Amino acid sequence: MGDLVFDTGAFHYPSRRELVYGKKGMVSTSHPIAAQVGLEILKKGGNAVDAAIATAATLAVVEPGSNGIGGDSFSIIWKDGKLHGLNASGPSPEGLDPEQYLSKEKVFPTFGINATTVPGVPAGWVALNEKHGKLSLEEVLEPAANIAEEGFVITQTVGQAFNRTFKRFTKEKDQYPELESWFEVFAPEGKPMKALDTLQLKGHAKGLRLIAKTKAEAFYKGDIADQIDAFSKKYKGTLRKEDLSSYQPEWVDPVSIDYKGHQVWEMPPNGQGIVTLMALNTLKHMELKGKDEPDTIHKQIEAMKLAFADGNLTISDSDTMRVSNEALLSDAYAQERAKLITSQAIDAEPGIQDSSGTVYLATADAEGNMVSYIQSNYMGFGSGAVIPEYGISLNNRAVGFSLQEDHVNCLAPGKRPFNTIIPGFLTKGSKALGPFGVMGGHMQPQGHLQVVQSMIDFKLNPQDALDAPRWQWVKGKKVLVEPTMALSILTDLKNRGHDIEVELEKGQFGRGQIILRTDKDVLVGGTEPRTDGSIAVW
Repeated sequence: MGDLVFDTGAFHYPSRRELVYGKKGMVSTSHPIAAQVGLEILKKGGNAVDAAIATAATLAVVEPGSNGIGGDSFSIIWKDGKLHGLNASGPSPEGLDPEQYLSKEKVFPTFGINATTVPGVPAGWVALNEKHGKLSLEEVLEPAANIAEEGFVITQTVGQAFNRTFKRFTKEKDQYPELESWFEVFAPEGKPMKALDTLQLKGHAKGLRLIAKTKAEAFYKGDIADQIDAFSKKYKGTLRKEDLSSYQPEWVDPVSIDYKGHQVWEMPPNGQGIVTLMALNTLKHMELKGKDEPDTIHKQIEAMKLAFADGNLTISDSDTMRVSNEALLSDAYAQERAKLITSQAIDAEPGIQDSSGTVYLATADAEGNMVSYIQSNYMGFGSGAVIPEYGISLNNRAVGFSLQEDHVNCLAPGKRPFNTIIPGFLTKGSKALGPFGVMGGHMQPQGHLQVVQSMIDFKLNPQDALDAPRWQWVKGKKVLVEPTMALSILTDLKNRGHDIEVELEKGQFGRGQIILRTDKDVLVGGTEPRTDGSIAVW
């Protein structure tokens, strides 16, 4: 009998995931192999921080169309009874000349080496490991290196990312010759990888092991730094070894608001997490009738528009912010914004419009530690510039700068741009409830708002909160909705002036993970049904 014939991307009937429970540890993320690696680390004696690093490193291998070693990361860690935040996003090169891009005739590159900021991921792994981990970095990164060396099977979701990127980079490589490096590493046979194919990434294995052995010194000051510098010079980029050697991630205090007796935590700017908090702050001054009531969804959309309008004007590198976080999150200001929401849709423009690639994961251990972690190359595979020998896909995060000269987020050398990736965390009083996150460009604050309100306002369990149909405001009055949203809701929203568009591409609505700890120290996990979501539990 021959193989069964089936379509890996076709599903004809609705299904429902159950909640996952555990006591000793839990890892929730977008790929089953990565979740299993995180659990392996917990069983070896590692804590939630070690598991988060190992899971993140594995995701850089098995989901290369969503993140990579040359990207950024942000983390919120609950440890020793308090929250710690790590901003491992990087600045633009010191040699960047913004003047060539600030005139109307010039366009900032979307891809290629000049779209790259200093990668923060490896330094972030080291900082997390040294300050809060239990195992050595070599123990933590070796599983990912081993998977890269031996090869892994491409899933449907990952295969779609390969196909999209292959088509786009084929069109772009005449303009950006450095994209040939992407084809060398990720399409060595001259065609995109697809579901059920097996991919080996021996350069990734070599790079991960060298990063582990040297605690990332090789990446920022040694051989990998030399190769990045040489690559940049070859393609007339401005990123230099000096930019890498001077980089340090930043430990910061997460910011929060009280939302109906719960504390919702996000990372401060240069990330956009404060947009979620501004929108929630506005909505807590409004009556919400029910989860699937059109009036509730309308108010959510309008509050999100207002928050994005403020975020677009104010969010930048922390050193250049002109408005304080406290001012943006004041209750008095939230009440004024709430007054602007009427029964009809208003116009507004988002801060960023993009097609993003990001991975989010959550971990927890038996000691009470919990991690909310997010990692990204920005647009899918990022810049398309790859250091082949070490599997380093460089980000294109510099696209997040504004090209308006007087803007707080204006392109400048040595500056971190507006960053889309945001981990979230919930507490109540002195108790950690747990990490949550929804990746996906400017969908992220919108996804955070929807899952937080689903759990707090409407008492949905974590899996139900992730399963619920989502909307995404795009720009002006345009709103994308999932096809599972009721027709009666869509009709009502249309009558309120929203430009409603049913979107069949499920990746448009982000991919989320949640882990909560109950009063009895039981871990309860939910994972994303729109991707290869998986929870490994002990």
